[in-house]
Amino acid sequence: MHGMEIDYRPEDSAVSLLDEDCINHMKDMRLEAEAVVNDVLFAVAKMYVSQNLDSVLDVAYINVETREGNRYCLELTEAGLRVVGYAFDQVDESLSTQYYETVYSLLDTLSPGYREAFGNALLQRLERLQQNGQ
Repeated sequence: MHGMEIDYRPEDSAVSLLDEDCINHMKDMRLEAEAVVNDVLFAVAKMYVSQNLDSVLDVAYINVETREGNRYCLELTEAGLRVVGYAFDQVDESLSTQYYETVYSLLDTLSPGYREAFGNALLQRLERLQQNGQ
């Protein structure tokens, strides 16, 4: 057992692993937010991941302006998306808004223009499929 004298403290590796894990997780939420934006950008007036609000470990913020001209700040977490403010980069701690599982259901509730744009895009896609199928 004498050859086991390696300068190794298990707590060191645990800490560095944890840090890396947190960093990866943080990136994930931002990436997730970017994916959400890319998914529905066509059906809203403006939408982007907030650069001004700090994305903490498992939270990212998305600013969205609907086709009706309404602005929202959305919070994206593991629990889903919810409205946290009624202006870009605004987080109102007193709001206790409902979580939505998907950005589709959230925008569907907030914006008739989104619903219309989404429906039209779906119809166009179906028409293209139909044309390609003949």
